[in-house]
Amino acid sequence: MTTAPDTARLPHRLDDVPGWFPVLDQVLFEWLLSRQESAGLGGDLLEVGVYLGKSAIFVGRHLRAGERYTVCDLFEGDAPDDANRAESTKSYGTLTRRAFEQNYRAFHDELPRVLQGPSSLVPAQVEPRSCRFVHIDASHLYEHVRDDIGAAREALKPGGVVVLDDFRSEHTPGVSIAAWEAVLNRGLKPICLSTQKLYGTWDDPEPVQEELLAMARERRDCHLSVQQAAGHRIIRLKSKDMKAPPFPPSRYAGPPVPALHRAPTTPPAPATASLSRSRGRRIAVDLLPPALTRALRNARRSG
Repeated sequence: MTTAPDTARLPHRLDDVPGWFPVLDQVLFEWLLSRQESAGLGGDLLEVGVYLGKSAIFVGRHLRAGERYTVCDLFEGDAPDDANRAESTKSYGTLTRRAFEQNYRAFHDELPRVLQGPSSLVPAQVEPRSCRFVHIDASHLYEHVRDDIGAAREALKPGGVVVLDDFRSEHTPGVSIAAWEAVLNRGLKPICLSTQKLYGTWDDPEPVQEELLAMARERRDCHLSVQQAAGHRIIRLKSKDMKAPPFPPSRYAGPPVPALHRAPTTPPAPATASLSRSRGRRIAVDLLPPALTRALRNARRSG
């Protein structure tokens, strides 16, 4: 017997999905993926490390006919080594494949292809030079991130973009070392940096950087700075009360509830004042001696 899902516990909107996907990165993902599509660049999508699916759900909206979307995560599976096992237990103990798939199906009719296991599965499962967009957000251990970057390079086609998460968080030095090593020694060219992610390519970054600069300069909700380092132009972006791109609600959200227009419940001021005076007179009369009260009432009737 199949148990019906508890819709109250399922996400109604993207923000209901637990995870770390800042608004600035949502804007950049949307811009980069839409730019590829406008330029006619087709190709598969790949996300390594999905947690409960927040960014995967977002990327999945850009899957087009003839393209394939692959995601890879350990979920509740065994880690390949002790260090990865300790990291997974500490940070992702509640992650299950079922939870990811329920969240994803709340927004999409079909699941992506799911590789359950370490990211080392990717090179054998993803065809070389087949992807236009790769998001790496899996292990934070240097050796694993180094290999994930190598797998991304093999998977990306010309014009493809790789996104490295947590490249400068204080608790993820392994990601920082692997990311900047790739820039200095492995041909990765930065496109831009957000607060948490490094966006790069193994192609000439100048065309996409010029368009990105033009876009950012037109926005009032984005701090922009440009620096030079080791022969690379580094574009840094930071949100300034930025709003997330529109994203459709899930199948469980239900129709929007219209605002109710109610008439004011407070009486007009003159009526309130009159009512207060009337109540005051009744209270005063009730507190007087009975003989005086009768005299006042008789006088009021005769008047």
